[in-house]
Amino acid sequence: MINRVVLVGRVTKDVEVRKTTSGLSVAQFTVACNRRQSANSPERQADFINCVAWRQTADFLSQYCKKGSLVGVEGRIQTRNYDNAEGRRVYVTEVVCDSVQLLARPASNSGTSTTNMAMNEHNSFTADNAGFDDNGFDDFTSGVSLDISSDDLPF
Repeated sequence: MINRVVLVGRVTKDVEVRKTTSGLSVAQFTVACNRRQSANSPERQADFINCVAWRQTADFLSQYCKKGSLVGVEGRIQTRNYDNAEGRRVYVTEVVCDSVQLLARPASNSGTSTTNMAMNEHNSFTADNAGFDDNGFDDFTSGVSLDISSDDLPF
């Protein structure tokens, strides 16, 4: 059986971390992912996907991830249920994050460069500026084209 999820989208609000009774950090956040647009539909549509991150990944998100941040999430879908205050059964489906990458931060007036950062379940943290210019745009949007003939392609 395979239960893997990969998402790229924007965080809908600032991530806040709570602590469990045993002291573990947990962050719940929502990622907005655009749907593919059909030719007949003039308006954009998005799915709002609930995610949960634990331990150092949660702490990383609370420190670096803000509303509007572009994130890459890798994890698994999990369903759970509980009884709310009114005694009704509530069912929850969410992505439990194994790895979260901060792909770009919202534009700031400070002029600092955007950093590609990631935290995964193995507590490894990486940060680099590779692929991003000072405005937070990746190098592929710079308009530079490559001169490659179809004979050079392997397919």
